[in-house]
Amino acid sequence: MGSFSIWHWLIVLLIVVMVFGTKKLKNIGSDLGGAVKGFKDGMKEGGSADEPAAPGQVTGGSASAKNTIDVEAKTKS
Repeated sequence: MGSFSIWHWLIVLLIVVMVFGTKKLKNIGSDLGGAVKGFKDGMKEGGSADEPAAPGQVTGGSASAKNTIDVEAKTKS
């Protein structure tokens, strides 16, 4: 019950290519790359705030932030 050898991984790769085909795998790879690039760009935009936000304060000037309603929940007694 040791780890898989390189031959096991090559056989698994061959079966995956036979099942999905190279075109579909290429599309999946490009979609995944685009998602990672979008995530990195989003992280750069989110981390560039000039001043830290106060607790409970909404940052950014997006349309969704303008439509947000701040409500305090009241507990039943």
